[in-house]
Order: sequence, then structure tokens, then C-alpha cells
Amino acid sequence: MVNRKELNPEASPEAAFGARLRSAREARNWTQDELALLVGYSGRHISAIETGRKPPTLRFSRSVDAALGLVGTTESFERAWGEIRNGSLLEGYPEYLGQESRAAEIRMFEVGVIPGLLQTSEYARAIEASAVRRGAITPEQASERVEFLAERQAALLRHIPPVVIVVLDESCIRRPIGGPATMDRQLASLIEFADEPHTVLQVAPYTMAERRPFNRLVNLLTLPDRSVLSYVESQTHGHLDRETASVVPLVRAYHQLQAEALSQAASVAMINEARKGTP
Repeated sequence: MVNRKELNPEASPEAAFGARLRSAREARNWTQDELALLVGYSGRHISAIETGRKPPTLRFSRSVDAALGLVGTTESFERAWGEIRNGSLLEGYPEYLGQESRAAEIRMFEVGVIPGLLQTSEYARAIEASAVRRGAITPEQASERVEFLAERQAALLRHIPPVVIVVLDESCIRRPIGGPATMDRQLASLIEFADEPHTVLQVAPYTMAERRPFNRLVNLLTLPDRSVLSYVESQTHGHLDRETASVVPLVRAYHQLQAEALSQAASVAMINEARKGTP
């Protein structure tokens, strides 16, 4: 075969995905164009996936599974895509997401941006569009991130929903994302969130200054067995912790944060002021 590129499946998860795709295609004696016709992509796209020049997307993986009869199996390409996606997340975060979907109580603190669970789709798309412009992700990956966020939010809509307690640094509501209309709808959504019977929303105002105990994202989950785990992040690292000795100080600091933050009523008033452009 002319210009056949040798593949190294050990080079990366994307390379392993591509090598598997080529192997599965050739086992059926299909050309790249024949597979492309079945999955709704071009032969050039199939070639780019097989050689690792393009990362696979969720939609592509599901289309391949349908063409190969692998939907819902342990050998599915959707499953392989999930492993790639989780591998690109910060350490500890994939496990955190699994625990979040069954937690009895979720406590969050965030600086700078509205946390994912409270983001509107427009707000989330604005953030991902910025990442596309920077060249950090592809448009397809941006769409998948927004879709995945919606699935994560939907997982909390249970018969008995978890108690969700959120403290936002004031910067979260002051930092404009996506333009005035997008930001206004996001702030309106926060007010609706605060009105739910199983939620608490507070703002940690700038006036807390050095008394604010956290300077980065902190998430605390109380599981059905009443055990508590924490997840904290820096720019490049994530850490999931179950050890009582290190989780309890975070729980104590979170209580101090809530005591110093504005009440929910005062927080909603500040958000309404931010909607009106009041400093």
C-alpha cells in the first residue's frame, strides 16, 4: 500500500485508538473511504484519526461503534474515547466526577468563574470558545465539553437530589464572560439556583480580604455513608483525598468561609446589583 504509515499504538492513547481503528477496518477489508461512508466522515478524516493527527470525538466514536457493531460493549470505541478524555483530566478528577453523581451533599468554593454545575450552556460555550481560539482544543472537543457538562448537571436531577452548597468569590459574579446578555442570563440562573429548596448560595465578598481561607477551587462531597472526600485543584494538578486527617481541616475551613461570607439573601442582592451594573 502506497504511503502506508506505520503506527505505534504505545505512543499515546490517541495513537492506540487510531491503531485499533485501522485494525478493525482492515479486518473487515474496508478502505478508509468505505468506513468513512458508513460513519458520515471523509476518508481523510479517518486517515487523520488512524495516524493520530486528529483526536477522536465522542460523536465519531459512537458512529464507529454503530458501524462495527460495538455499541455498549467493552470493546467499544466510545469507551476508548472516555479513557482518552479522562486521561486528559487532572489527576483525581475522573474519580471525583463518579462520586459527585451519587453524593448526598456537595459543597463547592470557586474563584474567578462560575463552577461547572451552575453554568448555563451559553456561559460554558463562551469559555470553551475561548479555548478554541487559543488553540488549546478543537471545536469538536469544545462541543463535547459543553455536552458533558450538561450530562453532569442532569445526573444531579434525582428523586432525592443532593444538598448543594456553593460559596462564590465575588470575582465569579463580577468577571464578564461571553458578553452582557450571556452574563445576565448566568446571573439570573444563579438567583434561580438559590431559590431551590435543596441549595444554598453565598458570595464571599472582596472585603473578606485575607480572611478568605481558600485561594482556589475546593470541592467537598458527603457520600451516602456519611464519609467525606475532598477535591482541590491548582492550575496543573488535582488531588482527591479521603483521609480524615487532611479532609477535616478543609471542612472546618469551609465552615469558617460560610460564616464570613454574605448570607444567601445578601448574596442574591449583590448578584441582582451586578446584573444592573451596580459596583
